Amino acid sequence: MKTLEYTGSGQLIDRLASQVGSKKNAIYLLQKRGHLMPDGKTFTEEGMRRNSMTASERAVDRASKRLGVGSENFDYDVLNNKAKRVKL
Repeated sequence: MKTLEYTGSGQLIDRLASQVGSKKNAIYLLQKRGHLMPDGKTFTEEGMRRNSMTASERAVDRASKRLGVGSENFDYDVLNNKAKRVKL
């Protein structure tokens, strides 16, 4: 999987570009989400927060927000880029 190259912090644009097929599409999506300014180069405050996270941290953040459960209750699955809830 090509996206395994870009899992660290500070790689939000590169990771999304590898997932959607081009840097142009990645920039468009990040602008649409409010993570990039219209210039396509400057991160918004939320964008800086997301860019400082690793891929696993973003996946856990998405899952915990969706389910309303603390982030410590999830494990990251690197193969499908999703966080799964840990059974306690």
